[in-house]
Amino acid sequence: MIERVCLVHYHEIGLKGKNRSLFENRLLANIQHAVKNKGLAKVRRISGHLLVEQEGGYADEEMAHAISRIPGVARVSLAYRCPLEEATYCDAAVRALGEVATPWESFKVHARRSSTNYEKHTLEMNQIVGAALCQAFPEKKVQMHHPDMTVVVHAVQGDVYVYADTGPGVGGLPVGTAGKVVSLFSSGFDSPVATWMLGRRGAVCVPVHFSGRPMTSDQSEWLCQDLVEALAPSGIVGRMYVVPFGERQREISLVVPQGLRVIMYRRVMFAVAERIARIEGAKALVTGESLGQVASQTLENIAVVNEMVSLPVLRPLIGSDKQEIMHRAEELGTYQISSLDAPDCCTLFMPRRPETHARAEAVHEAWDLFDHDAMIDDLVATMEYVDFDQCPAYKPPRDLRARHRELAPIEP
Repeated sequence: MIERVCLVHYHEIGLKGKNRSLFENRLLANIQHAVKNKGLAKVRRISGHLLVEQEGGYADEEMAHAISRIPGVARVSLAYRCPLEEATYCDAAVRALGEVATPWESFKVHARRSSTNYEKHTLEMNQIVGAALCQAFPEKKVQMHHPDMTVVVHAVQGDVYVYADTGPGVGGLPVGTAGKVVSLFSSGFDSPVATWMLGRRGAVCVPVHFSGRPMTSDQSEWLCQDLVEALAPSGIVGRMYVVPFGERQREISLVVPQGLRVIMYRRVMFAVAERIARIEGAKALVTGESLGQVASQTLENIAVVNEMVSLPVLRPLIGSDKQEIMHRAEELGTYQISSLDAPDCCTLFMPRRPETHARAEAVHEAWDLFDHDAMIDDLVATMEYVDFDQCPAYKPPRDLRARHRELAPIEP
């Protein structure tokens, strides 16, 4: 009997030594959660791979594509699983090569054996399968170096897995293997990409959105929720916090010199984000800043904002330009959402000439012009959150109950 399954390959996980099983089990759990509604039958480990079986014994392209978007997955192959019988695995090789959609003119066979007592050597398997393929595709040629297609015949644990078509995954490490981070999250292009990049390195991401409410509408909050949903295939977000910041921005704008407003806003935002990180048990903050992209992202301004927090601040986009960031947003599926214009705290009470090279002394003087400690306490007390069922590695803190009533209504 021949079945079609998804064979999941990984790279970095295989280098983890004694901790390898922890990474494999985390990836296995993430895959189970991500494809649970796509007819999943079983996920299990087999000799350096993960094997995903679909109901009915026939895994499809939709399942393979969903798995490819999960961090930790290097490649996904739609493979035929069959018994250790020459005629059967030769037939599977013919079917696998015949299903390749892209044009090809040359091929080779690459046989492998692991965790098996199969008597035939890999060279014999190459010859047997190669002869069957030459007979099935007489117009094609065998080419050992740089062929268009490679047919893999892998004998492992009493079965043979045969595949020719393999698709790339996003790579990285399984979400949940690198701790938790809090991401400063807006509806623009940068912060969703930065958040995804940390998720791809195994971090559970907790976005914090500073809304202009009540001075602006809540449209940016809905867009941020859409952005988190767009990132759902990666399974990196378990909860998003929303902090109504508009009234506090107005207070700052009335007493702080115009050029330093943005720096004050960001200092408050960083302080609130760090407080949330302490509540969540997160080990770092994440921003979408790119060096010199806007006034607040010069080295001097980054330094005077950074001094507000003791946690590390990670900036995965710091050396990227806008075109690179937008291209990555297109790949992630966040570009169209981020293209929509929505008023938020980033556009509220903005100065005409923001300071680009702030002096620490001037910043400290402006900081003392308002009761920043009370403001930070009040913002933390009034924050809300929205939960998402996409990250099985996320564990929420127990002492928060202020859910966002519009985006996530509390059940009666």
